[in-house]
Amino acid sequence: MAAPAKPLALTLGEPAGIGPDITIAAWLRRRELDLPAFYLLGDDALIAQRARLLGTALGAEARIAAVSPGEAEATFADALPVVATGEHATAAPGKPDASSAPAALASIRHAVADVRAGLASAVVTNPIAKSVLYRAGFRHPGHTEFLAELASKDGHVPQPVMMLWSPRLAVVPVTIHVSLRDALAQLSSDLIVSTVRIVATELNSRFGIARPRVAISGLNPHAGEDGSLGHEEQTVIAPALKVLRNDGIDARGPLPADTMFHEAARDTYDCAVCMYHDQALIPIKTVAFDEAVNVTLGLPFIRTSPDHGTAFDIAGTGKANPASLIAALKLASRMAAATS
Repeated sequence: MAAPAKPLALTLGEPAGIGPDITIAAWLRRRELDLPAFYLLGDDALIAQRARLLGTALGAEARIAAVSPGEAEATFADALPVVATGEHATAAPGKPDASSAPAALASIRHAVADVRAGLASAVVTNPIAKSVLYRAGFRHPGHTEFLAELASKDGHVPQPVMMLWSPRLAVVPVTIHVSLRDALAQLSSDLIVSTVRIVATELNSRFGIARPRVAISGLNPHAGEDGSLGHEEQTVIAPALKVLRNDGIDARGPLPADTMFHEAARDTYDCAVCMYHDQALIPIKTVAFDEAVNVTLGLPFIRTSPDHGTAFDIAGTGKANPASLIAALKLASRMAAATS
């Protein structure tokens, strides 16, 4: 008989945000939704306090248990397992304080360490507040880049690729958390090629798609209109497509971004690779806001995350929707099973 899968390592996220709320809400629905076992890396006192606060709004108060990663699987059915990181969090809902950044970052570091040590099968991250982290000296553009640094080995930092996935649409931006001006400066044939290679490889290995179909957007309106509205399609994107096709990758484009995302068009590909952040994320947040999952490709471990922010304004109220976290937990489990 095969050994049971390891639990998922779920990070705390910003302690003053809705991460604790949606974690508690998801755990309360564990049986109804047949959720995979997970444990939260954080401060059990903070989580117990939030569970008491949310009890009436959610219709039940979650039982919290301080455990080790090895005890999480057996605990999950009866209590939300919380593994201590050594950083106590004191922030009230909606009010990040000096404990927020250290607690959030320690949780991420511990989750990655646990997966790399074989204690967990995947990392699932709750939302962080980048502005809070920046004030504490955080130097990365976002979660994705920080995870890549944590995944480094022998001085080599892997290229992280941010995918937003849903049952109806999967998208990848070639350039990620940079201004539009900087995105144009960063865009190159080499970056497109390396990104699509990672996408095609992991759609095959972690999503079980035998021959992934990858749609590549143009950069300019109407994909440049044969050079009359911009030349990047001809000078940057087309050369990348030639290399990818020579690799045997089913790469299609460059396609006009304004006609790539209607329902019939989405049926023709498995993932849309776009040139900059909003070109990719606006479509998926329009068609799949509550079910979209952030997946980081290119890492030596699986990482998924809800596709939303900290929502300070509703933290502690019970109004936060756990749907995206639930989808992230299920997708992480599915990907882990595919690669086990």
